[in-house]
Order: sequence, then structure tokens, then C-alpha cells
Amino acid sequence: MSDDSVKPDLVFGASGYIGTNLVEFLLAEGRDVRASSRNIEVLQGRGWDKASLCQADALDATSLDAALDGIDTAYYLVHSMAAGKSFPELDARAARNFAAAAARQRVRRIVYLGGLTPDNPRSVHLRSREETGAILRAGTVAVTELRAGMIIGPGSAAWEVIRDLVNHLPVMITPRWVFSRSTPIALSNLLRYLADVPKYDETAGQIYDVACQEVLTYKEIMLRYGKLVGKRPIIIPVPVLTPRLSSYWLRLVTSVPTALARALIGGLSQDVIARDRRLAKLIPQQLLGFDAAAAAALNAERQHALPAHWVENTVVCDSFSPEYAYYAKNAQGDVATTAQSADIWAVICQFGSGGDFFYARSLWWLRRLMDWLVGGPSFRRRRRHSKELRVGDVIDAWRVIDIETEKSLTLLMEMRAPGAGVLRFSIADLGTERRVAVQAHWHPAGVWGLLYWYLTLPVHTVLFDRTARVIGERSRQVSETRGTQNS
Repeated sequence: MSDDSVKPDLVFGASGYIGTNLVEFLLAEGRDVRASSRNIEVLQGRGWDKASLCQADALDATSLDAALDGIDTAYYLVHSMAAGKSFPELDARAARNFAAAAARQRVRRIVYLGGLTPDNPRSVHLRSREETGAILRAGTVAVTELRAGMIIGPGSAAWEVIRDLVNHLPVMITPRWVFSRSTPIALSNLLRYLADVPKYDETAGQIYDVACQEVLTYKEIMLRYGKLVGKRPIIIPVPVLTPRLSSYWLRLVTSVPTALARALIGGLSQDVIARDRRLAKLIPQQLLGFDAAAAAALNAERQHALPAHWVENTVVCDSFSPEYAYYAKNAQGDVATTAQSADIWAVICQFGSGGDFFYARSLWWLRRLMDWLVGGPSFRRRRRHSKELRVGDVIDAWRVIDIETEKSLTLLMEMRAPGAGVLRFSIADLGTERRVAVQAHWHPAGVWGLLYWYLTLPVHTVLFDRTARVIGERSRQVSETRGTQNS
């Protein structure tokens, strides 16, 4: 085992699923961590006071040296699957940039998380993961690659696809990939391997498969998850439904981003089984079986023990249900204004006061009426104060769940609807102007939740855009009036 270094570890891709969890894990062990992402605002919202934050993009070679400066171990946890068909080329370029920058900054070790790969993989996704590892190893910095299959933990894309299918489809017509075999791994076990593997000199230049002891078909995984949540799905495999075709209808039943789901599904036509148990001997730990790992994942969500907040980009709220999708559907409207932040904030805090929701009052009234008719809280609750807000206040069918004065206001939707929704108002200082944004994050509950989202999206797109404009205009008028009074 190598000596502990006083240099920090870089988690590159810290805003992603594994990156977010790994930062939390390393910090809990007292490690010095630098967290990096293309969007530093996401990291700033994580509350990582003990980590240093930086902004870098592997596709922008000039941004990498500062992120890697003085680093001991660099965890490379990025991929471009969400970019669509061009992701293999993007991943290759990103890996070359990162390997070169790590060499310039004399990084001791790169730890890369790849995927379990069959012989002669047909999946573009799996081939790209293999190529990324090979490109990193072609550099001069020692690389340790861990290869994992399905990760059992809240937010794992493959896990969320399984959850959405079982939770919302009592009968599934599936392709024959449901008989493909895999060896999943619990998130907690994977994090332990990632944290410890760079401590050992003998792991430099090595590739390790990591998995639990069980080999399961995807049908078995779905049935065993169903047993945990009280579901008994009927699974009917048919030969004509290929992984490619099944990726198209996934967007109708899961909220996992379509490009990501398509890339994952493409890798299900072959068995992906761990063939290497060397790391389990080098770093012994209790490897959770599927049932224990799945139960732990569900419990983490129920207890809100998620470093990546359940409602993305906002805060944990108390409305968790296994029926709700982890990934959110998002819509936004924004506008730039010369008004001061204090004046914008004063306007935002009047949301819903006297039934004024800034724009399309008649549409708001109609939606509230529909909610009232089915027993929702609309029209039944009153604001505590017409101009001031604090956490816990109700605004008709909304509840305040987070406040950052003159920065953001987050409201939880408590209307009757097939899912959970959050509305967020935010103010960003652009120097001479301020940007006002109105954002919605919707976590659908299955097919009906997705249908609700798609049917209302055209209205919401216009609504949020015009609402932001009204806030900007009212704020500007307040600023001008105050300036006239002070002159």
C-alpha cells in the first residue's frame, strides 16, 4: 500500500451520479477533495463546504490544467452518452485531453470507472467505454480501471429504468434481452472500491471487474424488485422487439433521459458478467446481494440520504414515493432586467398573493378549480403574509421548501397530480443586469405522469417565459419608482 498523500483527490464529473456520491463518500472519510464539473453552480448547490470546487470541461483542454494542478488521484467519471449518436467521438476526445493534462500536471494516478464488457461487444456504448479506458492508459499517468455493470442505487440510470418499468407496467411486452445475464453491484460497494483502489501500488495499470456474487437475468431483477415494492409484473418476451426498438418506447414509460436510456438498452443484448474477482480479495468488504442492495437504495430515498437531491437542483422534500421517477422533466423561462435584486425579490415574494400568479390569472384559476374539485388544497389555504415568505409557508396549493434571500425561492406543488413538482424562482447577477428564471422540475409517476407532463408542456413553456417577463417588468418599475423617490 502506498503512503497517504497530502495532495487532494480530484473527482472529475462531480455533478454526475457516481461523482456526487463519491465526493460525499470521500469527504466522510476525511479526504481532501476537489470537485469539478462543467457547471459549477450545480456543485455550489450541493453544500460541500469541505470540498474545493472548480469548473472544467474535458472537451475544453485549456480548462483542465487548473483542475488537475496539485492533484494526487484523479477520478475520471464523465461520459457523453446524453449527447446522442456523436457521443463516442466526444468521449474519445475528452479522454485524450484529460490524459495529456494529467501528464502535464504530474498526477500520480487516474481512476476510471468503465463498464463490464462481453467479448466482441455489439453495443456502441460499451465499445466507447472500452475505448475511453484504452485512451487513458495510452498516456503516461498510471491508470486503474474499474468495470461495473448495473449499479444498484438511487439515480443510477439502469436502476431507474428497471424501477419505472416495474412500478408502472403491470404487463410488459419485452425483447429477449430480459434473459441476458448480468452481475450488478451495490452503490456502497462500488464507492468503497473507488475510494480504496488508488491506495495500492499494485493496482496501477490494472483493469478490475467489480460486482456482487449473484448472476441474474434482467427478468429476475425486475421480478425481485417487484417483490420488494409489492408488484407482480407479467413479463412477456417477444423476439421481434429488439433492444433498438425497445429504446424508443422507453421514453413513454420512463423519465430517464432518452439518449441515456437508448445507450444503456443497446448494451442489454449480451451477457455482461464479471469474470475477475481479484479486487474483492485485495479490498475485502461485505458484498451486498441484489435484494439487500435494492432495499438499501429504496431506504436511502425514503430517508432522503441522497447527496444528489431527489428533486434535482433544488432541495430534499418530504413527498418521496417509490412511484415517482428520480429523474426530472424540466422547463424554464427567463429574462434579463436592469432591476436590482432586492426589487426582484420583493416582486417574487408576492407570488400568489390575492390570487395573482403574475401571468394568465384565468388559467391559474382554472387549474386551481380542477384541484379543488378533486379534493386538493387549492382555494382552501391562505398565505401567512401578503409580501413576506418563510420556509413552511403555504401559497394556495404550493409550499415554500427553500429560501435564499434575493437568490432563489423554491415551492413544492401540493396539487393533486400524477407525480411531484417543484417551482423555482431564481435571480442571477450578470453585472449590469440580473437574470430572472422560472423553472419547473417534474418527477412523473409512471405513464400518467409523463402524459400529464407532455400534454401541459406547451402551456407551461409559454407560462414560465411570460411569468419571467412580468416579474422583470414589475421589478424594473419598482426600481425606477424607488430611484425617483430617492432623487
